[in-house]
Amino acid sequence: MIAPAYSNKQLTIISAAETLFSNNGYDGTSVRDIADHAHVNVAMISYYFGSKEKLMEAIFEQRTETFSIKIESLLKDDTLTPFRKIEIVVEDYVDRIVEKHKFFKLMICEQMLEKNITINSLLKKLKTKNLQLVEKLIQDGQHRKVFKKGIDVALLTNTLMGTAMQTFTNADFYRQYYNMEDLSQKDYQEVIKQKINKHIKEVFKAIIMI
Repeated sequence: MIAPAYSNKQLTIISAAETLFSNNGYDGTSVRDIADHAHVNVAMISYYFGSKEKLMEAIFEQRTETFSIKIESLLKDDTLTPFRKIEIVVEDYVDRIVEKHKFFKLMICEQMLEKNITINSLLKKLKTKNLQLVEKLIQDGQHRKVFKKGIDVALLTNTLMGTAMQTFTNADFYRQYYNMEDLSQKDYQEVIKQKINKHIKEVFKAIIMI
């Protein structure tokens, strides 16, 4: 699945919808709300996306396609070691959590509610695709005899996602816990990113390396 090339106007609408869905929930956001937030008329949303549901699908496709492209690029890169490729996936995911926290908040809410069958079906499809790509990275390392056999890739990725999401969605608590309340938002994010990256890489190394 390749995400279409969106115009600036479409990206503005996607960004507005992402913000409102994250803050108010899918059911709590109307097409009128999105149009007002994006400073466009309702007819334009209908013209570009067809429906609120299709707009939600566009958000997921637009936000996840680059992750797939990143892994596919790593699979073709023979200059990196298998574990360095895994490290890059970790770094990339943590960066995405920081930059696209609204999208990840939205995904968590939709998965917990399990109310919209179409959206949850799309989420499962996208997650399956990304898991299959990560599995290929793991299999490459196993083929080169540097990764262990029998690695549970689903739980491995959950370790990454759960740690990053828990830390960034509870920022106030961890600011206090780590005595970083005096740091600016930017500085705090940079420090916590480094802590998460270091921790996850060490955990992954213990789990997958021979």
